[in-house]
Formats: sequence, structure tokens, C-alpha cells
Amino acid sequence: MTKALIAIAVLVIIVLIVFGQYVTVKNTLVSKNEGVKAAWSQVDIVLQRRADLIPNLVETVKGYAQQEQTVFGDIAKARSTLLSAGTPQEKIAANQQLDGALGRLLLIVENYPQLKSNENFLRLQDELAGTENRIAVERKRYNDALQDYNTYVQQFPNSFFAKIAGFKPNEAYFTATEGSREAPKVNFAPKATAPQGSPQTAPAHWISESRRSRRPSLRLI
Repeated sequence: MTKALIAIAVLVIIVLIVFGQYVTVKNTLVSKNEGVKAAWSQVDIVLQRRADLIPNLVETVKGYAQQEQTVFGDIAKARSTLLSAGTPQEKIAANQQLDGALGRLLLIVENYPQLKSNENFLRLQDELAGTENRIAVERKRYNDALQDYNTYVQQFPNSFFAKIAGFKPNEAYFTATEGSREAPKVNFAPKATAPQGSPQTAPAHWISESRRSRRPSLRLI
């Protein structure tokens, strides 16, 4: 009888220990998951701000480069996809498309010196550059919070309790695009003379020099 009581007492203690650990792990998972959500909300805010700035930027560029309809269409499509995206994964994918379209727009700008000196364009470019820098900061915070959550949820015995509580790893990371992994191509060949009145494609080295010579350039993330 005494042995049975001791066995029951030991079993109850083990159950209480396991239950206590489960509660601790679940509370930690809830806290870390909320941290991920909070970090994402800040990313979402700056992505929305950039999306709000783009129409004015595009309209300003259109005043000087009406013929660049393909790029304008790509930007409009990417922006629409971003605004209609629901999940972080969808918004991250749409953001990468928008990055590429904006990059092509800024290359076009290099062909129009008058546009580069336009006060409205310079103001919008500065605002967009500030937003891009903010996106970089918030994106890193979000990725760090997500990594912290994923590390915790996959560690043993956390993974066992996480499965019971319904928590799973979240792979919605911001990752570098393929283009950003490539080294920039610099062309030092002599610049050909373009027919008067037609836009001229700027070589890569001229683009770099002109960006350094004007206001702080926009750096896409």
C-alpha cells in the first residue's frame, strides 16, 4: 500500500513537472510569436508607405519619359500585387517584384538630366530613399524575431510541446533576391554618341558617378 502511494505521488509530481514545463514553453511561444507579429506590422507599415509614394514618383517620371510604358506597367502591376497580398509570404514575394521594377525605373531616370534636377522628383526620391532605409531596418528586426521564434520552436523538448500547442516553424523570411547577389557589371567602354534629341542609355560607370555627384541615391533593399 505504501509503495503504491509512493508510486502515485511520484507520478503526480512528474505530471506536474511536465505540465509546468508545457505551460512555460507555451507562454514563451506565445510571447515570441507575438514578437514576430509586432515586427511584421512595422515592416507592413513601411511597405505601405513606399507603395503610397510610388504613384507620385511615377507620374513625375512620366512627364519626361512617356515612352517608358513597359516599366510603368510593371511598377503598377507589382504595386497592385503588394497591396492585394494577404500573408507575409505573399507580400514579401510582391515586394521583391516591386524592387526590380523600381530598379529599372531609376535606371531610366539616368537618361533624363532634366528629370534628375526636378525639385519634385528629388523630394520624392529623398522620401523614397528614407523609406527604403527604414524598410531595411524593420526587415532585419523582423527576420531576427522570426529566427528567434523558429530556433525556440524547433529545440527539444520545446518542439514536442509546440506540436501539442499547435505552434509550427514560420519560414516567411525576407531573403536577398538573385539580382542582389550578383556583382555589379561595370562598363568602361567609351560612350557612343547618341542622335540629338533621343534618350541615351547610360553606361554603368557613368550611372555610378552621377549617383555619387547628386543627392544621396536610392538604395533598393
